[in-house]
Amino acid sequence: MVRIGDTVKLEKSDIIRLFEELRKRLIIIVVTIFIFAVISFAFIDYVRTVLLLPANLAYAGLDHEGLDLQLIFLTPSEALLANLRLSFITSATVTLPIILYQLVSLATTITGKTRRAAILLTFIMYILFGLGISFAYFVVLPFALNFFIGFSGQDLVPNFSIARYVSFTASFIFSFGLVFQMPVLFWFLGSIGLVNTTFLRSNRKFALLVIIIFASIITPPDIFSQVLMAIPLMLLYELGIFMVYLAWKKKEPLENIHTSNG
Repeated sequence: MVRIGDTVKLEKSDIIRLFEELRKRLIIIVVTIFIFAVISFAFIDYVRTVLLLPANLAYAGLDHEGLDLQLIFLTPSEALLANLRLSFITSATVTLPIILYQLVSLATTITGKTRRAAILLTFIMYILFGLGISFAYFVVLPFALNFFIGFSGQDLVPNFSIARYVSFTASFIFSFGLVFQMPVLFWFLGSIGLVNTTFLRSNRKFALLVIIIFASIITPPDIFSQVLMAIPLMLLYELGIFMVYLAWKKKEPLENIHTSNG
């Protein structure tokens, strides 16, 4: 591996070594997820109870007496497959630090960064992901379920298929975990020079418009829910600007050294 300025030139032997490293790390990820999926399946009833808590709270707020939440399955294998899927989702969530570290370590190997940088970046990504799924689970998801279940009536009873409910809630919660990676994405774009703080600050009003549209799409159509969603996204945008500032600040000494050497 040869470093020329800020770029890294990979030779043939380096590419072979990176593919071997990728294979090794992918094996670690797959084995880890599988082991924890087996463990999660042993506690699947508890996991399902936790996932159903927002829906139970939404049901409790209905005016119809005697209406209790009951999951149903429409095909003989649906319950088993849904539980297996939930086990792997739980495993991926629990082992996410290991998964992120393996992927980030591979990326830092390519870019020539230190292991300390990989650990720090993994920690930041997992904290942001945890904040995202916590915000979705405790705040946004109950509001969304309460809104949708509110369409029920005496002649319209909400019954959830276990597969559909697991799919809806898991994708909903994980999407927030991914959205909360915005500062890390900004830091990466800033570190490779695609964006800077001037661009992000001058386009703050357009970012606010996009955030409001996004919040209105994924939340119930009431102003409280939309504001509740837009505020953390705007804070993430501001944090992203700060991360870009840090990325450019770190690049400036290197650029000054290259300029003086030139």
